[in-house]
Amino acid sequence: MFDKLFLDHPRTVDETYFEHLQVAGYFGVTLLAAGLACLVHAIIPGAFTKTGSKAVRHLYERMVAARHRGAAVEAVRS
Repeated sequence: MFDKLFLDHPRTVDETYFEHLQVAGYFGVTLLAAGLACLVHAIIPGAFTKTGSKAVRHLYERMVAARHRGAAVEAVRS
């Protein structure tokens, strides 16, 4: 049960528990900040006009594109 709750998922993304804690925490804080900026933008359309989209692009690059690059490098090494 401990492995299922705390270790199985981090292993699937090739991270330790603490690496996953750091990465997921960073994503969570970034999303919270972007979400708050989007809420302010909803009320004041001239404020934070690019913050949400920049955050999404940044997080996509960090999570998906970097993972694909890592897989490509690993395939070349094999």
